[in-house]
Amino acid sequence: MDLAPDTTEDKNETRSVPTGASGIDEASLFEHPVIIERPVSQGIPFVFSSPHSGRCYPEDFVRGSNLDPVTLRRSEDCFVEELFGGVVPLGAPLLHARFPRAYLDANREPYELDPTMFAEPLPPHVNTRSLRVAGGLGTIARVVADSAEIYREPLSYAVAEQRIRHLYMPFHEALRELLEQTIRGFGCAILIDCHSMPSVGGPADDDNGFDRPDIVLGDRYGTSCAAPITAEAERILKRLGYSVARNNPYAGGFNTEHYGRPAQGLHALQIEINRALYMDEWKLERSENFVRVRDDMAAFATEMAERDWSSLGAGLRGAAF
Repeated sequence: MDLAPDTTEDKNETRSVPTGASGIDEASLFEHPVIIERPVSQGIPFVFSSPHSGRCYPEDFVRGSNLDPVTLRRSEDCFVEELFGGVVPLGAPLLHARFPRAYLDANREPYELDPTMFAEPLPPHVNTRSLRVAGGLGTIARVVADSAEIYREPLSYAVAEQRIRHLYMPFHEALRELLEQTIRGFGCAILIDCHSMPSVGGPADDDNGFDRPDIVLGDRYGTSCAAPITAEAERILKRLGYSVARNNPYAGGFNTEHYGRPAQGLHALQIEINRALYMDEWKLERSENFVRVRDDMAAFATEMAERDWSSLGAGLRGAAF
C-alpha cells in the first residue's frame, strides 16, 4: 500500500494503517508486545535492543489520531532491528519492540507524562516535569518527531496505564532478564541500545537545520559504560568509513542512563545511525545502501565481540539489579 500524506480537513475520515506498517488489534499487541531473537547459545557478553523500531499500529489509534498515517511514522527508528539482525548469529540476543514509539516510548521513565494530554489530574507518582515531557516526548508522546500533535482529544489516564502495564513493563522485564542472564554467564554485560536519527536537526533540536554525522555514540558523557568500550566502538565505525560523534546531539536516553552501571559490570552504549545512510526519509523505505549498512553493523558487532571484555566485569558473577 502506497499512501501520500493526508491533507484532508475531515476529522471523521477513515484512516489506514501507516505505509510499511502493520495494522493490529490493541489486545493482540498487548499479548505480544516484544520480540526476542535469541542465538542458539549466547557466546558473547552483549545484548542488543531496539526500543523505537516497532511498526505495529493499533487501528483504533490510527483512526483516532490527529495526523495522517505517514506523519505518524516520523518518530520510528525505521528498520533498525533489521540493521542489527546480524548480531544473533554472532551469539548475542536482540530485543525489539513491536509497538511504535508514537504509541508508547520504552526509552523513557515508566510514568513520564504530560498533564496537558489528559482529561483528569495525574497521580502523584507521575513525573510531569522532565525535559522530555516539556518537549512532548514522554512515555506517551504528545507529538511525533517533527512536533506535530498526535491526538485530537484528551486521553484518560486509564489509557496510559494500560499501555504502560502491557507494553512498557514487558519490554523492560525482557531487557532486565537478558542483562541478568548475561552477567551471570560472563561476569559483565554490554547493552548496545540501537536507534536511528533524522539526517538534519529539527526545530526542537539544538542542531536545528544542521547536517548530522553518520553515527552518534552516547555514553552519558562517560558515565554509562567504560571508556574502552566507547573508544573501541568509535575506532571500528571510523575504520568502516563512518563519521562518528560522541554525545552530541544524543548522549543516551533513559535506557542508557538507567541500565548503565559500570561499577557493577553493566555497561550501556547508545548508537544512533543517520537515516539518510540506509533509507529514504520521506518515503520511509529502505534505500539501495541498506544492505551495506546492515553488513557494516554486523562487522561492527563482530569486531566488538572479538575483544576480551572480562576485565570490565564487577568481579562477581551475579545480577547487578
